[in-house]
Amino acid sequence: MNYVVLDLEWNQAMSSKSEVFNHLPIHLRGEIIEIGAVKLNPDLSLGEEFTIDVRPVYFRRMHYKVKKITGFDKDRLAHGVGFPEAMARLRAWCGDDVTFLTWGWDDQGIFEQNIIIHDLDWDWIAGWVNLQMIYNLQTGGDKNQKSLAAAMEHFEIEQTRVAHDALGDAFNTALVTTHLDMAEGMRLYPEAEEILARRMPNYKPQQDIAPSQEALVHDSSPSYEDKAEAFADAKVHGLTCPVCGVVQTGSRWISQSDGRYMNLFNCPEHGDFLARIRLKKDPDNELWSANRLIYEADEEMQSFYRAKLAQARRRGRGRSPRKNRPA
Repeated sequence: MNYVVLDLEWNQAMSSKSEVFNHLPIHLRGEIIEIGAVKLNPDLSLGEEFTIDVRPVYFRRMHYKVKKITGFDKDRLAHGVGFPEAMARLRAWCGDDVTFLTWGWDDQGIFEQNIIIHDLDWDWIAGWVNLQMIYNLQTGGDKNQKSLAAAMEHFEIEQTRVAHDALGDAFNTALVTTHLDMAEGMRLYPEAEEILARRMPNYKPQQDIAPSQEALVHDSSPSYEDKAEAFADAKVHGLTCPVCGVVQTGSRWISQSDGRYMNLFNCPEHGDFLARIRLKKDPDNELWSANRLIYEADEEMQSFYRAKLAQARRRGRGRSPRKNRPA
């Protein structure tokens, strides 16, 4: 398999309410400003390296936190190439049917959003693998994310490249890969989330949405300073009918633990829907992101929601519901 370890750095809007979002077809979480990659040889040793700076066209003003973390400034941004050219060079260097290995989930989402915003092809990408999952599987971890620095310390890998530099992080991630049993990791990868969930201290098997149920809406929101800021964003907590687009009033946000929340709402014209939100903190930059799913709520989902609501009330959380705040 053609493996390439990929890392991205991206700029973000100065605010989740920036006017730029009014002119974009999707809510862009971040605009890529640097791509770094390392090929793995057939024996999984480190091979060729690739790096390129990308000039943003939407988020052209450097966010202060991104500037602090990456060291990028406006002069460096100005000398980058356009994203379509950067992608063409990356594709030529990778070859077709490449599987990207990343540290965490965010790079894939950002990469795909940037491809969408520039209307480019991605059929040359064979798949994505989150190496955090394999690392956690093989080091006794659970679903909690581990930073790349923690993994390097675990394997006693000396850091010789700059952190929060796309090529530097890709190189360091590739070094961690050489300490993993990738054959076994890939064998277990389809079941990794379930295996790791069972290792959580408070793991309890529970009824959930049936696997056959497909979400009508699946979107993500940009990074936030904390959970409160994330949940305060209407793009996160807003309940909009996925059929007619009319904003509706929900019941109550119920916590399902592990950063997950759900709410039941009704559109008078199109029926009942269940909204789910997952908030995650990136251990590397300390920012939060939010993913939202909306399902058509059948009777099983409605019963599930009502049961969780009753549990919350029995725990003494039966105070007046707040629409924009989870229970």
